[in-house]
Amino acid sequence: MLDRKFIVENAQLVQKNCENRGVGADVARFVELEADRKTRQVEVEQLNRRANEVSKSIGQAKDAQQREARKAEGREIREQVARLNAELDAIEAEQTFIQGTIPNMSHPDAPVGVDDKANLEIARGKSEPREFDFPPLDHVELGERLDLFDFEAGARVAGAGFYFLKNDAVLLELALQQFAVRTLLAEGFTPMTTPDLARNDVLQGTGFIPRGPETQIYSIENSDLSLIATAEIPLGGLLAGQTIDADDLPLKFCGTSHCFRTEAGAAGRATRGLYRVHQFTKIEMFAFTLPEGSEAMLEHLRAMECRLFDDLEIPFRVVDTATGDLGGPAYRKYDLEAWMPGRGEYGEVTSTSNCTDYQARRLNARYKIKGEKGTHFVHTLNGTAIAISRGLIAVLENHQQADGSVVVPEVLRAAVGKDRIEPVAHGSKQ
Repeated sequence: MLDRKFIVENAQLVQKNCENRGVGADVARFVELEADRKTRQVEVEQLNRRANEVSKSIGQAKDAQQREARKAEGREIREQVARLNAELDAIEAEQTFIQGTIPNMSHPDAPVGVDDKANLEIARGKSEPREFDFPPLDHVELGERLDLFDFEAGARVAGAGFYFLKNDAVLLELALQQFAVRTLLAEGFTPMTTPDLARNDVLQGTGFIPRGPETQIYSIENSDLSLIATAEIPLGGLLAGQTIDADDLPLKFCGTSHCFRTEAGAAGRATRGLYRVHQFTKIEMFAFTLPEGSEAMLEHLRAMECRLFDDLEIPFRVVDTATGDLGGPAYRKYDLEAWMPGRGEYGEVTSTSNCTDYQARRLNARYKIKGEKGTHFVHTLNGTAIAISRGLIAVLENHQQADGSVVVPEVLRAAVGKDRIEPVAHGSKQ
């Protein structure tokens, strides 16, 4: 969340940023409440001083009547203080609610727009979209011919939006995981496997809504736990309530986790199959940095995403995300969109965000500089290395061949154990 003092001192700027993001936070009300809070706080302090004076004077009273009068005055003051404190509690609760609805500030260079239509393309990958000499299939059709998925069984077992991976799809998933983790390990990332559950205060700290009509989170009944939507959540929670030495920053983590999301999107060719599902595996990058290092780290995470998809020989473009599509915690975000021949357009496969101190302030994640008093909030960043479900789409559709086979990208062949995935004859088993 944003610092309260910053909101009050920059109310017009904060309000304009909310408008650019399409967020209806009541900044003016927050400022009004802050003025009320300060007035009442001064009144409480004055009354407490008077209460102390009255308490001391009781023993100095000349007679019983004077003592009783001063005791009565003390009781009246305490009642006034109690009323003011109740008012302060109500103000604090309303302020905290409004503060939670105010998004992070936006980078000055972020395109201004209400949705992803205002995203600005800023780069392309090394590979160009192929000119197919045959009608390319989408991954669902390829999966049927290659016997890679079972969506019907997934729906029977867990409902629509769930699926089974089969045969070479399993090997491809494991190969993509190994490829991403080994690449990041060589770049100084610490590999982690994360819990699939997190406490709701950690979800809220990272900017996710664990309950309510707008949530995309699966909550565990009768507990304060929820299934995670991304490894960003538990990785962000690593430093919740902690203070580390500045000399230990930056910290870079590579987290492998399952991801669970309740909203599977509208039906249609663009979202069918594996593109928008309730559960998938993802390799996530997460970093804690000093404030002055976060912009450079964002470029590093973006470069790692580009490197991974270049090595997979998948055409992509990078877009600078518009203000209305940033999400609450992000100061700046890049999306990497892979070319998907099956639908003839680009589709998002990764994103990377600089959240500055927005998440750290909620999580109370701090650093201390040796020899200096006080502590400061770290900056947090996240970036998808590979979301396996969408990675599978990109690999299968871009490397499909006229005979129905799929050429395995060179960087995955050792792990998959073959150069090509061949169609399965009807009725046969792999």
